Amino acid sequence: MKQKLRILCGLGACAAALAHPAAAQAPKPPRHPAPADTLRTSLNEVVVSASRVEESFLQSPVTVEKLNARAIRLSAAPSFFDAIENLKGVQVITPSLGFKVINARGFTNTTNVRFAQLVDGVDNQAPHIGGPIGNVLGPSDLDIQSVEVVPGTAAALYGLNAINGLANFQTKSPFNSEGLSLRQQTGLNHLSDPNVKTFGQGATTEKLYSETSLRYAKVLIPDKLAFKVNGTYLRGYDWVANDQTDINPNGNATTGLFGADNPAQDQVNRYGNESSDRKSITLGGKSYSVARTGYDERDLVDYNLKTLKADAAVHYRFRPGVELAYTYRVAGFDNVYQRSNRFRLQGYRLQQHALTLTTPVVQARAYLTEENTGQSYNLRSMGENLDRSYKADTPWYADYTNAWNAAVAGGQSVAAAHAAARAAADAGRLQPGTDAFNQKLAQLQDINNWDVGAALRVRASLAHAEAQVNIAEAIRRGGTALPANLDLLAGADHRTYIVVPDGNYFINPNPGKDPLHDDLLYSKTGGFVQVGGRLLQEKLRLTATLRVDKNDDFDVKFNPRFTAVYSPTPRQNFRLSYQSGYRFPSLFEGFSNVNSGQVKRIGGLRVMSDGVFENSYLRSSIDAFNAKVTAGINGTPAQTRAQAIAANQSLLVKNPYTYLRPEYIRSLEMGYKAALGPGGRLLVDVDFYYNSYRDFIAQVEAYVPLTASGTALTTGTDLTTIATALSSSATQARYRLWTNSQSQVYNYGGSAGLRYELGAGYLAGANTTYTRLDRTENGDGLEDGFNTPRWMYNLSFANENAYQNAGFGLNFRHQVGYYSQTFLVNGDVPAYSTLDAQVSYYIPTAQVRLKLGASNVLNKYYVSYLGGPSVGGLYYLTVMYGL
Repeated sequence: MKQKLRILCGLGACAAALAHPAAAQAPKPPRHPAPADTLRTSLNEVVVSASRVEESFLQSPVTVEKLNARAIRLSAAPSFFDAIENLKGVQVITPSLGFKVINARGFTNTTNVRFAQLVDGVDNQAPHIGGPIGNVLGPSDLDIQSVEVVPGTAAALYGLNAINGLANFQTKSPFNSEGLSLRQQTGLNHLSDPNVKTFGQGATTEKLYSETSLRYAKVLIPDKLAFKVNGTYLRGYDWVANDQTDINPNGNATTGLFGADNPAQDQVNRYGNESSDRKSITLGGKSYSVARTGYDERDLVDYNLKTLKADAAVHYRFRPGVELAYTYRVAGFDNVYQRSNRFRLQGYRLQQHALTLTTPVVQARAYLTEENTGQSYNLRSMGENLDRSYKADTPWYADYTNAWNAAVAGGQSVAAAHAAARAAADAGRLQPGTDAFNQKLAQLQDINNWDVGAALRVRASLAHAEAQVNIAEAIRRGGTALPANLDLLAGADHRTYIVVPDGNYFINPNPGKDPLHDDLLYSKTGGFVQVGGRLLQEKLRLTATLRVDKNDDFDVKFNPRFTAVYSPTPRQNFRLSYQSGYRFPSLFEGFSNVNSGQVKRIGGLRVMSDGVFENSYLRSSIDAFNAKVTAGINGTPAQTRAQAIAANQSLLVKNPYTYLRPEYIRSLEMGYKAALGPGGRLLVDVDFYYNSYRDFIAQVEAYVPLTASGTALTTGTDLTTIATALSSSATQARYRLWTNSQSQVYNYGGSAGLRYELGAGYLAGANTTYTRLDRTENGDGLEDGFNTPRWMYNLSFANENAYQNAGFGLNFRHQVGYYSQTFLVNGDVPAYSTLDAQVSYYIPTAQVRLKLGASNVLNKYYVSYLGGPSVGGLYYLTVMYGL
């Protein structure tokens, strides 16, 4: 009967499970569960993320992927977080060894603010970023109980901008997992890595990797009071980004200079030679585009990686099913991070306080997350200002011009003259590895102005409170009769972001309201009501949800969700859902105010960018216009600059974009999940979805023309005057603005997964994911890049007790190539395959588990997105004691 109740437990959960949630929890599994126990556990598994209540994994109304304790033990990935990449429907990219980004269903980027990441229901994002930094504020492998991933919009229930999905990490209760446990993982990476700089003959590239974790939990008063503490210290050497592809190969096409001869080269992972670091200069009667030299990323970054994190929790049970828990998490870390530019995060600190109340009727939580970026810095600004610190642009270009003229007069070719000119202009330039270079690098790290320095100095907080009530259960407990097949749930939440303005990254656009606290505040309030019922002898389960959200800067938004699950038998389930979702701008998108390499990046809310949209012209049209002007000057017959400007000024396009609106998605999903065969040994899960997006939040570069004195030329100024101003960088105010794409975008896809228990503990799995951009209507090219491979495949085969406590695990992953579009670089990401492998041995008498394994065991270096690092093999030995 209990098993039947568990299987049929629907929206709002059944009364028995709600009344005694502790009893409903699965018992602590044995180290090597027997096959029958494994199958029973699989069939009875529950999830909570799909509907915010406990329900059958088989009968969830939307697609849910789950990593349970057994799957984590079998995985060959170095950690549970790495193992998420092998789940069906999930895409993971790697900006850093210590920073991976989870996404689903397209439109991936390195700061994925469309995918929420929770720990026991608590959002663990870095507030000013709007997304998590990998798992630095998450649980350790010793404390993880399970992972649930919803690959698809979940905004109707969560309202956390989860329009592409969410992952919820559930940790172990100190009541159920008591004692001391230790985990030491030691390994090597960067084997034969051509991107690692080596010094001295015979030097090798290999680097050590170490992660040390401990967990201690104790029940102080049986079934009343318990606590746990966790700590993790990770050290390693980060993956290196060293792509030297020139993304401005045609910068001097009109003069026939290409490749190494192009004086306007802009290599992907070289910083300080970007568009704002280039200038058109006239040499020998022709116009050339010339860039400053810049520095490779390897020159600017200390790739030593470090994470030190800890958490502590106290749990108090008033009575069975009623529990109050306080959790504190803190993390300090150094690694590489990427959004439009790449950053060295250094001395970065996050801490979080969370209070959670769980009862059979009410679930409530409140938490505060605090962020301090420490001594972090922007690599592009560092490269730019290292160059300018020894010689400003004006004298550098003057030296370049003089040296070029001298070289040509001496009989050198045009290409050779450019090389000689650069060498002369760079005389005295700071050289990587020298004391002078290192001193200047340290000095610029502490200057919080990207026009002359590189520091990232942000302090921000996130305060959140939420509660949900199982109304149907409350009514029943009050003695009022209510149909057993009716479920009713309601919830509300409030979130406020608080930023301490630093004068560079953030300012308060309305200062002076509070003379004691001039912080920037950004808030949202929302709530939902969900009703459900079961019909046709409980074979059909229907739910309807309506969510309402109000953001400080936008009108009220409504998100509906409708789901249906038809179960002709308890082991076969068909599901259908429709829902919509909004994503409100993140702090950075709405309020940024960054002087970044002579281009000012500003938030798209009117309070930040009033007047800029109306008076600016698209950079793309300005680039096309200036290319034509250059071609006219360099052509035969040659035009004067005034003639070339007049002939091509019609190419300039007024900025058609305006102030930010929330993103919006509508999603239709259907699926089938079943446990087939004797004992349900074969788990089949298939899903298909179709999405439409509008109002993508994206960036556009647009420049405001200026007079010689720096006053903006407004609407109504004649086009020739505007064109003349936009033909020179000296009379432009350059902006990168957050706005909305005018495109309506449609994408679809699906996934299929099989998991088969072969007997004797052997488990085989296979899944494939198909994701496709269907079409773009009214496409303006401003919508986010799809950045997603069309096909991804995963194969796995494992047994944790194949022979006398010895086990193994194999995971093979392949994804096809795809076209990537980011503000850093556009181009094709090559296809790649990786093989992870591990062998394990468990010593029962000592409670010790050994695991020897490797991710990317064949050490085939690959990039998961353009501009990112090359990822090779990580070879490790893990020793775990306890739990």
